[in-house]
Amino acid sequence: MQTDDTNRGLTLLKKGQKGIVHAVFSRFGLVLVLLVLQVLLLLGLFQWFEEYLPHIFGATVFLTFVLVIVFLNMNSRIDPTVKITWLTVIMLLPVFGVLFFVYIRSDLGHRVVKKYMNQVISETKTCIPQEEAVLKRLEEENPGAASLAHYIARSGCHPVYDGTAVTYFPLGEDKFEEMLKQLEAAEHFIFMEYFIVDEGIMWGRILEILAKKAKEGVEVRFLYDGTCEFALLPRDYPKRLKALGIDCRVFAPVTPFVSTHYNYRDHRKILVVDGHTAFNGGVNLADEYINRKVKFGHWKDTAVMLKGEAVKSFTLMFLQMWGEKKEEIERFLSYPAGRAEAARGYVIPYGDCPLDEDRLGERVYMDILNRSTDHVSIMMPYLILDGEMETAIKFAAERGVEVVIVLPGIPDKAIPYALAKTHYASLLESGVKIYEYTPGFVHAKVFVGDGREAVVGTINLDYRSLYHHFECATYLCGADCISGIEEDFKETLAKCRQVTPETVRKEKLGVKLIGCLMKVFAPLM
Repeated sequence: MQTDDTNRGLTLLKKGQKGIVHAVFSRFGLVLVLLVLQVLLLLGLFQWFEEYLPHIFGATVFLTFVLVIVFLNMNSRIDPTVKITWLTVIMLLPVFGVLFFVYIRSDLGHRVVKKYMNQVISETKTCIPQEEAVLKRLEEENPGAASLAHYIARSGCHPVYDGTAVTYFPLGEDKFEEMLKQLEAAEHFIFMEYFIVDEGIMWGRILEILAKKAKEGVEVRFLYDGTCEFALLPRDYPKRLKALGIDCRVFAPVTPFVSTHYNYRDHRKILVVDGHTAFNGGVNLADEYINRKVKFGHWKDTAVMLKGEAVKSFTLMFLQMWGEKKEEIERFLSYPAGRAEAARGYVIPYGDCPLDEDRLGERVYMDILNRSTDHVSIMMPYLILDGEMETAIKFAAERGVEVVIVLPGIPDKAIPYALAKTHYASLLESGVKIYEYTPGFVHAKVFVGDGREAVVGTINLDYRSLYHHFECATYLCGADCISGIEEDFKETLAKCRQVTPETVRKEKLGVKLIGCLMKVFAPLM
C-alpha cells in the first residue's frame, strides 16, 4: 500500500493484472476454437474413412438441414438477427455448433445468479411504494410518459418520483470532481457499483477518501464486475480493500469454461451517498474516463447526479445486486432522501435485468423514438442494432422527426466500429443524421426526445447492453437539466464530422470487409 507525491491518491498494486485468457474464454474466441477443432477433426476423419467420404458428407448435410429446421421453429422470442447468427454457426459447425449453442443457452455458471436475482427482484418489488399523486400528475401532464412509466414498473420496483434535483455532467472529469466532494461529505454509508475499476489517479483519489471514511465509521460497500479480475485487478483485490475497512464483493467472477463470459455482466455504474445523493451514467473508475490517460483521443462521457426522492431507487438497485436481505434493504431505505421542492419534472431510475423476457433498456429507447414528433438526439459509443431498433430509428426519421446520432470518431475496438458503419447507408437513406466525434471516443449513453424527455445511463445500442448485461439508467421527463443536455449536444456536434452517402462510399475497404464479414456474428460482439 503506497501513496505518491503527485496527488494520485491511494494505490494497492504495483501493476494492474492484465488477463491473458480473455480472448480464449470469450464467446467469439470460443467460436474460433471450435471451428479449428472441427476442421482438424474432419481432416482426421477424411484420412481414416476416405472410402466413406460420400456417406459422411451426406450425413453432415442431412444433420445440418435437420438442425436448421429445428432451430427456426424454436422460441419465437429469440431475435431474428440472433437466429441468423446461430444458424450460420450451426451450418459452419454442424456438431460443435449445436454443442456451443447448448453451452451458451444453458448458462452453466449463472443458474444460481438467475434464480437468486429473480427471487430478489420479486421480493423487493414493493419496497418503495409508488406515490399515486405523483403518477396522476404525470398522467395529466404527459400521458405518453405515464404509459412508459407503467411499462417500466412491470420489470421491478421503479417508481416515478418528483422532488428530485438532477445535475447533468457533460464530461467525466466534471462528474469526478463532484464525486470527490460528495464522498467527503458522507456520514452514514457509501455504496459503489462499477463495471471497470483500474488503478490510477481517479481510483486512487476515490480510494483514499473511501479508506478515510471507513476509519471514521462510515459503512463503505464496493461492488465490481468479475471481468475485472482477469482484465485489470488481481483475484485477492477484495481482501486488500477489506484491510482498509471497505466491504468489497465481486459480481459473477469469470470461471473459464463455466462462465459464458459475456452473459450477465454487471455493466452498471452507481454511487449512492447516505441515501440522498446518487450518481449514474457511463463513467467508470479509470483514468481514461477523466482524460488523465489518453487512449483514443479525447474521451467524451456523461453522467447525472440525483439529489432527492429518486435516490431511493439506486439504493435499492445496489442492495439487490449486493444480495442484501429485505429487512436490511428497508433499513437503508429509511434514511431520509430529502426533497428538492424547487426541482421540476419527474425522474425514474430503472435497472434492466437480462434474466427476464423484457428488454427494458431497448423498449424505453424505442418508446422515445416512437412518441417524439420533433427531434431525437442520441449519443452512443456503439451502434450494433437488431432489426427492431434499426426499424424504430428509421421510422422516426421517416415520420419527419430529426434523428441525430453522435458516434466516436476514434474507435476503441475495430470490429464494433466496422459493424456500426454497416448501418450507416440504411439509416442515411431514411433521413437519419449521423455524426462522428473527431477529437476522440464517445462513451456517453444519452437519448433526448423533443427536449421533454431524456435518458442518461449505462445502456449502449449493442447486443451486450440490450440483451446480456445488467444495466441501469435515469429517465427524465420535464426535468430542468434536459436543456443542459441539449446544449451539450449542440456543443458536441460542433466538434463532429457529418457522415454522408459520399463518405460511406469512400470508407476504407478493410473497414467495409470487416463489417460485412462480422455482421453475421454481431450478437456475439
